[in-house]
Formats: sequence, C-alpha cells, structure tokens
Amino acid sequence: MDFLEGQARIVAERVLGEEESHRKHVVIALSGAHAYGFPSPDSDLDLKAIHIEPTRNLLGLGTTTEAFDRLEVIDGVEIDYTSNELRGVLAGIAAGNGNYIERVLGALICRSSPLHLELKELVPTALSQRVHRHYRGFAANQRKAFEEAEHPTAKKLLYVLRTALTGTHLLRTGELRVDLATTADEYGYGDANDLIVAKTQGERTVLPKSDRQSWLSRLNGLFELLDQAREGSPLPEEPNTSDLEAWLIETRTKALEGS
Repeated sequence: MDFLEGQARIVAERVLGEEESHRKHVVIALSGAHAYGFPSPDSDLDLKAIHIEPTRNLLGLGTTTEAFDRLEVIDGVEIDYTSNELRGVLAGIAAGNGNYIERVLGALICRSSPLHLELKELVPTALSQRVHRHYRGFAANQRKAFEEAEHPTAKKLLYVLRTALTGTHLLRTGELRVDLATTADEYGYGDANDLIVAKTQGERTVLPKSDRQSWLSRLNGLFELLDQAREGSPLPEEPNTSDLEAWLIETRTKALEGS
C-alpha cells in the first residue's frame, strides 16, 4: 500500500489484518477521496472489499451474511470498511453498479488475489450501458446536496464532477478512470484542479459564493455530456452475464472440491 503513508498506512494494515482473519477477500480497494485524486489530511479511509463465502456454507443449513461494515476512528484515522459477498457483487456489476465495478478495476488496490486477477480480465467484458443509470443517479444526488447546502464545500462539488466524468469516460471508451485529475482536462473541466487544491486543505473547505454560482451554471452541461456519452457508447445496451455466471459456478465448485 505505497499510496498510503504514516499513521494512515499503519491503521489500514491493522484493520485489514483483522478483517482478513474473519473472511476470505477477493480484493480490497481504497475508494473515496484518495482514489478520486483529492484527499486531504482529514480524509477517512474508504476500504471497499469483496469476499467469498465458503461454498459449503452456502449449501448447508446455516445462515450467511452478505455484507460486513466497520466504521470507527483508530488513532485519529477514520476507517470506513465494507465488504460484500461475491455473488451479490457480480449481480451488481451486471446491473451497472459502479461501486462494485470500481472495486475490481480501481487503481488503488490494498489486497489482491488470484480470483481478483481473473475478475479484472472478465469484468470489462460484462460492462454495458447500464452504468449510465448508476453514475447519473449518483451524480444527481450529489448535485442536489451541493445545491441545497447552506455552506457548500469544494468536496461536494468535486464528487459531482468525479462521478459524472467517470461515467462519461466509461461510456465513451469502456475504460474506468476514477481519478478526477485524469478526466477533468480531457472533458473541458480543467479548472476543477483549483477545487482539488482547495479540497486538499480540508474536508470542510467552503467555496466562495462567486465560485458556487459559476459552477452551478455549468452543471447542466456536465450532465448533458454524460447523457451524450451513452448515446454514442460502444458498450452494449445489455450486459453479457453468461461468462460471469459460468465463472462464479466454476469458482464455487473448485472451492467445494478443495474443502
């Protein structure tokens, strides 16, 4: 985890070690501001994972838990850990859930595995235009929060931009980019770099009123860009789920045979 330093890295290693003792992870990715290119000293660590339940547990009479969450502050570092079981994640990816897609294809990977490497090859073949609904809906909710905030922050606006431009680029190219610095210039929002500088001063950095009004007038164009990306997208309208399902069945079967 060379992308984390100091106390943040120490705490992350501790938490991941504890959680890995409870379940088998396919992958653990760092999400949030760190992955999006605008962390600040007080940013929390968003650790988003995928785990696989033993096949025997799924076939027996016992109950299984689909998701695990952990939110706490350790030695001054806020941890937000979530892990979801593999089947639900694959179903979500087929439905266009960007949160799950980003766990598999994201750049900041804390823990990987042979299964993760296989998924990295498989998931791009299952992407479809369904991602438009996820990224547009997520960006719309963030836009509403920005517009309604009494003291809107650079962070709220950056989340709108990041989400919309990640969706735009994914629909246009089939390539996932979550770091805003890798998309802002390309899509005509290079001045977002000024927001990134402001955000790095702290999570609650408030925008001047003039900046807020200027950006509000440009958000319609941002969403139009996202909608246009869908119209001309090379991604299929519907996902290829057969390969995902075949891989899941094979993975479960091998795990059972090896238990």
